[in-house]
Amino acid sequence: MEAWRTSHTDGVGWAPFPISLRAFAWGKLLATPGALASGHEVYAASLADQLATLSDRQETHILANHYLWNLLALVFGGVLLEGAEADRWCGLADRLVAELGEQVPADGAHFERSPSYHALLLENLLDLLNISESREGRLPGAALRSLCEVAERMLGALAFYTLPDGEIALFGDSAFEIASVPASLQAYGETLGLTRRAPEPAGRLMQAGFARLDVDPFTLIVSASPPAPSFQPGHAHCDALHFELCVGNERVITDTGVCEYVPGERRDAARTTGSHATVEIEGHEQAELWAAHRIGGRPDVAIPRYDAAGGIEAVCAGWNTPEILHTRCFELDANGLTILDRFDRRPREACFHLPLGPGLEPDLKDGIARIPLASGRTLEILLPEGLEFRVERGPYFPRFGSAEERAFLRGTGHDLAEARTSFRLV
Repeated sequence: MEAWRTSHTDGVGWAPFPISLRAFAWGKLLATPGALASGHEVYAASLADQLATLSDRQETHILANHYLWNLLALVFGGVLLEGAEADRWCGLADRLVAELGEQVPADGAHFERSPSYHALLLENLLDLLNISESREGRLPGAALRSLCEVAERMLGALAFYTLPDGEIALFGDSAFEIASVPASLQAYGETLGLTRRAPEPAGRLMQAGFARLDVDPFTLIVSASPPAPSFQPGHAHCDALHFELCVGNERVITDTGVCEYVPGERRDAARTTGSHATVEIEGHEQAELWAAHRIGGRPDVAIPRYDAAGGIEAVCAGWNTPEILHTRCFELDANGLTILDRFDRRPREACFHLPLGPGLEPDLKDGIARIPLASGRTLEILLPEGLEFRVERGPYFPRFGSAEERAFLRGTGHDLAEARTSFRLV
């Protein structure tokens, strides 16, 4: 902190977004008795200077999570610090509540639909509620009640995103070891007296476009979400009708994650249709990807049917093939998962992608992929007839700055009306 304070009097560290994140790190240290041996007043003054800069440079040109973090940081600083400026930042509480109303709709999932960003924002919302408890009267009671209600819904959505291994699903721009693990955040919420509110109906994130089924030993989460929000879909991927599948605590069909935000091959690989467990129609991406965080044309995606007893139906029409409606039906029971893909107009070519969990190696023979699992059992994937499947190597980005190689099952077919894939344990 001292090195930054004395050596970085200008530059990128004074941009609004870094200030917003730093404010919570510094503020929590300032608020924790004994965390700083000395210099409390110096660092509080520096934090006040940073927040004053942030107040004049709120990212209304970017909006989405950047603007929400600006408001969270300013209100947090207003509660923590004292003086006329701090009082003015506390006055932004109503604006924060309104922004949360837009960015966290009724299902409790942040509207950028990245479990990582959801968890990060949730933690800082909990930090704000935490500091408010020890600074009674700094925020209006109505605003505090609204913030608590949002936090409880976000805790419910976080539980939806959490797979049996205790980590988040990696939809959109998500990676491990960026946000606190879900169990830690759930415990934090309980410490603050919050009650987790499960999304309604159970098993659905209605606004986000996800559906989940849990039938022991299987856990399935299906993505049927267009790039969002429509005005700033920078963290969205081509993952419509994509799914993550676990057997027990083991991930067997996985998202690819994200490695970096620098434009280039690895950024492209994280976002492309072929990196997700879905179908690529006639060689086209589901959405028109460009640069590192830009999307032009978007697919139409929806979940017309959900049955908590074990059925999900999702549909997608890609931006470049709107005349082909792809319907994917998932049926899950204790015996396994069956996926039926249908096309209302036969595509000239359809490429099916199944990215496997790291370390899983399929034995592909006679249309069946046999995959030994850590439990000692074997997962058999009965692949669709009429497609030519092969085992390829592809990227896996579970953490920022980390790139691994894992197996993909890829199958190509022509003029298909439908295709059936079955997953069974033996």
